[in-house]
Amino acid sequence: MRLVIARCSVDYAGRLTAHLPSAPRLILVKADGSVSIHADDRAYKPLNWMSPPCTLKEGDGQVWTVENKGGEKLIITLEEVLHDSSHELGVDPGLIKDGVEAHLQELLADRIETLGEGYSLIRREYPTAIGPVDILCRDADGQTVAVEIKRRGEIDGVEQLTRYLELLNRDPHLAPVKGIFAAQEIKPQARVLATDRKIGCVVLDYDGLRGIEDDKLRLF
Repeated sequence: MRLVIARCSVDYAGRLTAHLPSAPRLILVKADGSVSIHADDRAYKPLNWMSPPCTLKEGDGQVWTVENKGGEKLIITLEEVLHDSSHELGVDPGLIKDGVEAHLQELLADRIETLGEGYSLIRREYPTAIGPVDILCRDADGQTVAVEIKRRGEIDGVEQLTRYLELLNRDPHLAPVKGIFAAQEIKPQARVLATDRKIGCVVLDYDGLRGIEDDKLRLF
């Protein structure tokens, strides 16, 4: 990961235009190719970003151009670089889920038909370079499906699934890969973002899944 703290302005050109005036900011360039611009507020949310796959051209060192495959561009004009360092973080072990999320994953993998008739499991915790996908499966038509499971479905979960989909769709043995965002509760903003990115949403009934499990183990 490369960390650059600089006084800069940022222009976005794509489906719309946006401008960030000159100010000190943090620029993150990650190993997956993503570039994000941060201020010293807004918690983890960037002011602007470009998701992979994308390319970064530094030009003469004062103007960076980040472009994705759709032709959208982030143009970062550096006025003063205060810090520039790179760090090797290695492969991340991924998020360790709490007991409910882990159990939801286990139950859903065991009853993958909950997602739809004809679904079949490929595997749980499918490994990728940016962490494991909760469930990888196939639908009735044989298309690969990546499932991200949360207890509470919020925007960051949709963003996480989006990153997995971008990576998985580079694999010709899996592509095309579609996504399903599954949670006990899905926030309206997360549902809107998922719909915009053509990601399906499924509300999981934890008690219902556990009830199915109890019936399965009953001997009479």
